[in-house]
Amino acid sequence: MTTSYRIEKDSMGEVNVPKDALYQAQTQRAVNNFPISGLTMPVQFIKALAFVKQAAARSNLDLELLDSDIAHAIIDSCQEIIDGHHLDQFPIDVFQTGSGTSSNMNANEVIATLASKRAGQVVSPNDHVNMGQSSNDVIPTTIQVSAALACHEQLLPAMTHICHTLDEKASEVGHIVKTGRTHLMDAMPVTLAQELLGWKTQIEKARLGIQHSLENVSALAQGGTAVGTGINADPKFAAVFANNLSVSAEIPFTSSDNFFYNLSSQDAIVGLSGQLKTAAVAMMKIANDLRWMNSGPLAGLGEIELEALQPGSSIMPGKVNPVIPEAAAMVSAQVIGNDTVITVAGQSGNFQLNVMLPVIAYNLLQSIELLANTFTLLADKAIASFNVREDKLQEALAKNPILVTALNPVIGYLKAAEIAKKAYQESRDILDVAEEETDLSRQELERLLDPQKLTTGGVAH
Repeated sequence: MTTSYRIEKDSMGEVNVPKDALYQAQTQRAVNNFPISGLTMPVQFIKALAFVKQAAARSNLDLELLDSDIAHAIIDSCQEIIDGHHLDQFPIDVFQTGSGTSSNMNANEVIATLASKRAGQVVSPNDHVNMGQSSNDVIPTTIQVSAALACHEQLLPAMTHICHTLDEKASEVGHIVKTGRTHLMDAMPVTLAQELLGWKTQIEKARLGIQHSLENVSALAQGGTAVGTGINADPKFAAVFANNLSVSAEIPFTSSDNFFYNLSSQDAIVGLSGQLKTAAVAMMKIANDLRWMNSGPLAGLGEIELEALQPGSSIMPGKVNPVIPEAAAMVSAQVIGNDTVITVAGQSGNFQLNVMLPVIAYNLLQSIELLANTFTLLADKAIASFNVREDKLQEALAKNPILVTALNPVIGYLKAAEIAKKAYQESRDILDVAEEETDLSRQELERLLDPQKLTTGGVAH
């Protein structure tokens, strides 16, 4: 199948561009130069880039620097992209020029083509769409805006949802007592509420860390232009831009108090990525706990039964695996790996510009999306729907030799250890052995060894 081409020109000469493409010469040069991964910039990034271009056009109009017809044509064209149209017109590989200049010009060209049709006159990618801007402040700003949007629209609501789900599950099954475990070995009893709400607190702390890191992310690079000095931008542009963007994106943004910081480093984004990693660590812990608790059903712990979602084996009939926690564990590993890439890329601020911006954007937005989707899945298809095997929990709890820890203040550590060893060796209930080996009455032992009371702490007496 052949493709029809048209000829476009830029400062380097002529380029063949697909006839129906909205982009122009510089985009095509980037497509030709970077046939590397087949990965393109995320949709959230492209929409945020359109938000940036829209706010820039509106600001230049407010400052009376841009013709009204051209400005409104740009603003309306950007809105088409924000609304999800023309996303196939952004074909540039993630692994491109480190400043993201190719993606900036891609947006400039697509928006210019759309705006030219609207305005009935030529709209320039550089002189009009890119007025008062540089790739060097546009791309860092777009990373910040896309991250803030993705966190507010996707991740933070998903984390709130799983916390609410854990609350509901704790209310439903939280009264049930089970054997606690340290080092994967039997330990003192806990309630399911204590276990579930421990998970919830992990997620809440991670969510709080993300929210705090977004405070630095919301101070934007836009206005720094090429090197941080603001060359070719009106002195009022940065503040007007931040205000216009805040209105359109419905998230409060401010202008950075130091553009050199925003252009030469990605420290605010590295900080956010670190908090995403913390959320991934929490997810991994919860996922692995669920897998262990569900293990069996006969030869494992068998404390809970996760919802059966699909056959677990192509050869073993009847096998059902904990697929959602497994997927969550893999997502956690991916996010942790993405953070390593972002950390290394964050170190690549050479003098006045970081030169690994596209890969930072790609990995950051992937992490946010993966975490958001998986927290929701973990809540709905694992936590909300698991059943508790109370008989299995009570059987293990009755024979748990570690319950004797509660007798330490009464009979001493060494005597308690003797009772624990005998109960384990003879596979008997700890209560029966303690009655034989001490002068305490059964009624007193039942009081001292009551698993429910042992979950509340304190000293036996």
